[in-house]
Amino acid sequence: EVLEKCGFQPRAENTQNYGVSNSDLCLTGTAEIPLGGSVMNSLLEESTLPRKLAGFGRCFRTEAGAAGQASKGLYRVHQFSKVEMFVVCTPEQSEALLQELIDIEKEMFEELGLHFKVLDMASHDLGAPAYRKFDVEAWMPGMGRYGEISSASNCTDYQARRLNIRYRPAANPGDKKKKAKSAFVHTLNATACAVPRMIVAILENCQQEDGSIAIPQALQPYMHGLTHIRPKSE
Repeated sequence: EVLEKCGFQPRAENTQNYGVSNSDLCLTGTAEIPLGGSVMNSLLEESTLPRKLAGFGRCFRTEAGAAGQASKGLYRVHQFSKVEMFVVCTPEQSEALLQELIDIEKEMFEELGLHFKVLDMASHDLGAPAYRKFDVEAWMPGMGRYGEISSASNCTDYQARRLNIRYRPAANPGDKKKKAKSAFVHTLNATACAVPRMIVAILENCQQEDGSIAIPQALQPYMHGLTHIRPKSE
């Protein structure tokens, strides 16, 4: 139910979602779905918005229609881990928050030393929920081209109407009339880190002539003193 209300089509032909046999359950392809479900059927006060959420999830995708497209290696897999960002806000806040999500992604990838570009996607490349979507593609030497590593979407009130997520506008000071009528929120989502593709981008861009991998400086504090990953000595 939540998956469909978020704009996915688990029973459609060439669906990206795995269904569970003899059940109406499905495996989620992104943490956006449980994060959206966590605020379903809610009436929020405007003072509590925006709500900025993040979730780490196991993602399962059929990759239907992608046969032969980088099907070997880590770039296109059926199960992977991903950190997803999700925002619930007022309509007036959503455009600025979309830019904030993009800026977060750009900051992370710059710190990792990746060569990337940000694409403002054309309308025919948008999924059903998205009003506007940006993709981030990093250079991947192994494929000889840029490959998608992240995206950010403003879904306006598409998901909110289906999930029944509303907010109550704040009353104007001194206004003694009845409380303002509730309205639908806007929702946004963005990928913080899709683990397999991040591994591909780092390994391929940071490999040295001797075969070692120079660990990006931003990651070195988490690598127990390692600055390089070297091949095992024979």
